[in-house]
Amino acid sequence: MATRSFLTDRQAEELHKSIIAYLTSLNLTTTAQTLRAELNLPEETFDSAKAKQYEGLLEKKWTSVIRLQKKVLDLQAENAHLKDEIENAGPLALSKKNQDPANWLPKGPPRYTLEGHRLPITSVAFHPVFSSLASASEDNTIKIWDWELGELERTLKGHTKAVLDVDFGGPRGNTLLASCSSDMSIKLWDPADQYKNIRTLHGHDHIVSSVRFVPANSAAGAGGNLLVSASRDSTLRLWDVTTGYCVKTIEGHNDWPRAVTPSADGRWLLSTGNDKAARLWDIGVREPECRVVMFGHENFNLCCAFAPSTSYPYLSRLAGHEKVPPANSSAEFMATGSRDKQIRLWDRRGQCIKVLEGHDNWVRGLVFHPAGKFLISVADDRTMRCWDLSQDGKCVQTLSGMFDGFVSCVRWAPGVTKDGPAGGDGGDGTPRKKVGAEANGGIQMRCVVATGSVDGTEGKVRIFAN
Repeated sequence: MATRSFLTDRQAEELHKSIIAYLTSLNLTTTAQTLRAELNLPEETFDSAKAKQYEGLLEKKWTSVIRLQKKVLDLQAENAHLKDEIENAGPLALSKKNQDPANWLPKGPPRYTLEGHRLPITSVAFHPVFSSLASASEDNTIKIWDWELGELERTLKGHTKAVLDVDFGGPRGNTLLASCSSDMSIKLWDPADQYKNIRTLHGHDHIVSSVRFVPANSAAGAGGNLLVSASRDSTLRLWDVTTGYCVKTIEGHNDWPRAVTPSADGRWLLSTGNDKAARLWDIGVREPECRVVMFGHENFNLCCAFAPSTSYPYLSRLAGHEKVPPANSSAEFMATGSRDKQIRLWDRRGQCIKVLEGHDNWVRGLVFHPAGKFLISVADDRTMRCWDLSQDGKCVQTLSGMFDGFVSCVRWAPGVTKDGPAGGDGGDGTPRKKVGAEANGGIQMRCVVATGSVDGTEGKVRIFAN
């Protein structure tokens, strides 16, 4: 059965002659003669003089095809980029985004504005399962709110100076709240026992500015019982929350490390502060080691964050990397915010892959969208900005006009899983309904963001929810 040709007889004849001329120019005479015979093009019909006219024609045609193919691919890429920009513009697109958790961004007005702190808010933290939110303040107190109802549940007192940071975490099934303060102490509170202060950790010689629970990590020999703190004494410390003992003191910063955060797998720590450097620490070895130091900011650094694996495709493209790191690899990309008004994105080698500019004052807080496409920042310019990592880090949304003062912190509610802590109470002995996917028996992202700010002399917490 003959194969159907897409060429006209004239085009086929020209192609055949070009191939014969190409083979002849390469001294492949036997192959050329065989093809002549197959195509019924003897020397009398297509002699060497005529073949000479076709030399180089095949190469020119082939080069043109390659060039056109590349142009088509470039146009397709540009078309896809323009379609993406169109889809991300306009009120209709924003409406669609807010229906899709992967594209949801906080928008005004906030669902709730929670008032009660007498001085600025310094930190906020979500309970990993229940609808509880902790806020820390310079008024020396911590307040526990129900973010779904917008109600104050209780006020925790114990610190004698400003409370600078709070975080929920701890061993599985035994969630704790940790706080740190200018009084140089760290306190542990038990939500299951009406937030009783069960332990106070001493060891730092100056202000303790940051505290985070380290996720369970077999490599680091931790089952969720590790806590990391950063202090103005220029050190980081690792604590065992079950004993209250400091198990490691990490030195390396030349000045105050204002912020520290662990990777999702508990293997790495990222710290940054007054020495204008960000440091990546490996705590999965016997003695914690600084693997990378990142310089670039021109003023004190105030915040840092690890990118989730869902961000890797976007950040790899930004970095110009050919391969996207595997999802189970942690600490591949990071972000830092500074008093120089910039946000810098870094890869694991310590290379700055992008500088995000737009804030008009100190950048105070950073959080990556769980779906990976966006980075959210807050600053002393009284705004919250959303940066689209799929559009080269373009600022696609700015929330302004709803903050009356500096915005000091931002947190995204953690996703809820069916493996969350058991029990039907909210940690204070009272019944509390479960939210998100825990009620559905699956894993679900919660579209809830909280910010803390100073409004006049008071501190306010704002809840943005879908």
